[in-house]
Amino acid sequence: MYCPRCKSTETSVIDSRLAEDGRAVRRRRECGKCDHRFTTFERQELSALIVVKRDGTREPYSRSKLERGIWLSCTKRPVSQEAVDDLLNKLEEKWAASRKEVGSSAIGNDVMRELKKLDQVAYIRFASVHREFKDVEEFKEELGKLFVKGGEAN
Repeated sequence: MYCPRCKSTETSVIDSRLAEDGRAVRRRRECGKCDHRFTTFERQELSALIVVKRDGTREPYSRSKLERGIWLSCTKRPVSQEAVDDLLNKLEEKWAASRKEVGSSAIGNDVMRELKKLDQVAYIRFASVHREFKDVEEFKEELGKLFVKGGEAN
């Protein structure tokens, strides 16, 4: 493992613990050259999971790509990194357990369902991209689904 500060390969593990409810290992490391301490996480690889896009093309699942999209939706919202990690971990386990391939629409719908519970503004932002709203009326319709009588949120 390279030190993120000085790029030395002389790093050592000084502590290891289970994280994310046993789905990852958190390691504290220290550089032998510059004494910088940093944290790494070891997770099960989901490289066997293939995403089937709308046009029928297939590509390997990328957690970072999906996480980037979620964070764009959560910009300036009170959403923690832990909440996003938990959301992704839960969904990745679901997708990996059920099949080798998962449609991008299923991924988008699952993310929307979880974001709706987490933050309604982030949900609407994500939905506007995933569902490709054609006009303001479609956007208003989706907003209307969030609210019940009296203006109280679901």
